[in-house]
Amino acid sequence: MTGKIQYEFSATIWQHASPGGWFFVSLPNEMAGEIRMALKSQEEGWGRLKATAQVGESTWETAIWYDSKRKTYLLPLKEEIRKTEQLDASTAIKVILWL
Repeated sequence: MTGKIQYEFSATIWQHASPGGWFFVSLPNEMAGEIRMALKSQEEGWGRLKATAQVGESTWETAIWYDSKRKTYLLPLKEEIRKTEQLDASTAIKVILWL
């Protein structure tokens, strides 16, 4: 991922409370603060930052979204990735992000 900044963290997957809610991992608050300071000018609508993510053997193009209530960015985990990597809510995972 030449020219991109790499971040690595571990987090537990959680599911939004709405019916059929999306699955996410929250970036560590300190990391999110650093990203927000450095890259806020690159955010698109709703605090969206384009990203490439890797969990296990799966790598995909995605985005992280700033959640002002949680004061961090959220990485959505698509169903395809969850199935491939056999992930569910409450699973602790290692994430690599390139921004």
